[in-house]
Amino acid sequence: MEYFGEEALGLVETRGMVPAIQAVDVMCKTADVVLVSYENMGSGLVTVMVKGDVAAVRSAVEKGAAAAAAIGEMVAAHVIPRPVSRVGKIVSRHDVDN
Repeated sequence: MEYFGEEALGLVETRGMVPAIQAVDVMCKTADVVLVSYENMGSGLVTVMVKGDVAAVRSAVEKGAAAAAAIGEMVAAHVIPRPVSRVGKIVSRHDVDN
């Protein structure tokens, strides 16, 4: 899913893929958000990114971070309400449609 910065961006970073997948599952089921991409950062860190309207992304990130923490290590979570469009080039590097 390409991201052009037109919507809010939510990020959840975990140590390991299992809590990252759990976070994405919960985020997509509890709010009207779309999975944009993921990034294996190294040292076991995995970041997953979703997009949608600000309220949905805030809710999704909150619930996804809690779900990840319940089964593994949740490292960081953040919501960017309206990132500049150039952020899309970074985020879309490993988009889920490729």
